[in-house]
Amino acid sequence: MDFTHFSNLQIAYIYFVVAIIGATIGSFLNVVIYRLPLSLMKGWEQECKEFLASKGEAETPAQNEQESEPFNIAFPASHCPNCKAPVKAWQNIPIISYLLLKGKCAACNVKISLRYPIVEFVTSVLSIWVVYSLGLTVEAGLVLLLTWSLLVLTLIDVDHQLLPDNITLPLLWLGLLANTQGHFTDLQSAVIGAVAGYLVLWSVFWLFKLVTGKEGMGFGDFKLLAALGAWMGWQALPVIIILSSAVGAIIGIGGILIFGKDKNKPIPFGPYLAIAGWIAFFWGDAITGAYLSYATGQ
Repeated sequence: MDFTHFSNLQIAYIYFVVAIIGATIGSFLNVVIYRLPLSLMKGWEQECKEFLASKGEAETPAQNEQESEPFNIAFPASHCPNCKAPVKAWQNIPIISYLLLKGKCAACNVKISLRYPIVEFVTSVLSIWVVYSLGLTVEAGLVLLLTWSLLVLTLIDVDHQLLPDNITLPLLWLGLLANTQGHFTDLQSAVIGAVAGYLVLWSVFWLFKLVTGKEGMGFGDFKLLAALGAWMGWQALPVIIILSSAVGAIIGIGGILIFGKDKNKPIPFGPYLAIAGWIAFFWGDAITGAYLSYATGQ
């Protein structure tokens, strides 16, 4: 981090501002995590109904009235899902409002999910780490967007086993665009990384399906690995795949042994890819170097 021209007080202030911005972004990410998949599903449902209507099945006025109500990232305004009471400005301060409200709705006392302040806190901490590692640079701004996107994708996939194209595809194009200027790798490595990232998991998908007759992962996983390849280049793909597989195996086996989870229940792979990709971005070279040193006995 190149903050040599700043005083210690200025550096502390920078981190404080980043922490506040990170927590605020985390509050917005909570909205995206909750509303984006529901908005997509509502849109898909509407398309299905329009298709059925075109085949002669009419919709009821009640359905039409319900579907006319907008539901997206911006509308309706934030409110309690239980009593529908609107969330006031002072009740929407990241982390602090949760503590002041003691984790309950001010109107009906229904518990507020602990996930909300956790996401805000984690977003704040990760944002500080990015700025600490990369300084006040263009690269830091880009990696903040990557970090926030990976966090959203992780939790949406946990909730719905869905990696929305609305996030994975712009993330892929942004990685390629960033590397036209060589911010993280050269453009050739980025393009090969995007193609190879997609094809590796696509090949695994079809091989698994041919052998077992089942689908082992979703197409969103292909696109996410392609996006990570676009950001870091094809050289990062091996460590990302190995890390994600290892983390997935550990968490999956742990969930079965400790929590008694159904081993036949599908496990989303996106969170492991996202976590492995973020780790590989900051420590991939060190991990690879340590492994090669161990393997060669040097």
